[in-house]
Amino acid sequence: MTPEQRQTVLRLYDEVDRAVTAAGPSCQASGRCCRFKEYGHTLFVSNLEAEVLLAAAPPFDPATVSPDFCPFQQGNLCTAREPRPLGCRVYYCDPNYQEKGVELSEHYLRRLKQLAEEFDSGWRYAPLHVFLREHVPADA
Repeated sequence: MTPEQRQTVLRLYDEVDRAVTAAGPSCQASGRCCRFKEYGHTLFVSNLEAEVLLAAAPPFDPATVSPDFCPFQQGNLCTAREPRPLGCRVYYCDPNYQEKGVELSEHYLRRLKQLAEEFDSGWRYAPLHVFLREHVPADA
């Protein structure tokens, strides 16, 4: 991924953040979004999102990567907040937001697919832990 492509994805994330803010979901900082197994969900990411995340996320221990939780969760906060993927940006526990969250997710997922086509990067969509297991930090 080129720096220009990365910036394009980050600009899309800014647009997502504005759309989510406009929808007004409430966050209680419970950390449920990051505890996948405990709360019965899976965080899927595209190859574009994984590249952006892994280029800017803090180090993580590959031995602890699991489908059960996000390794970037510290307490109930995210240590990879800026490069976090679409699913993290649109996921809120607020029951009044669920329909809008699905709508935003589908809309911006289509946009990411369009970017992948424009970048000629192919499209791969898998659970977060799959990409993390493939990525071994240089100091590991």
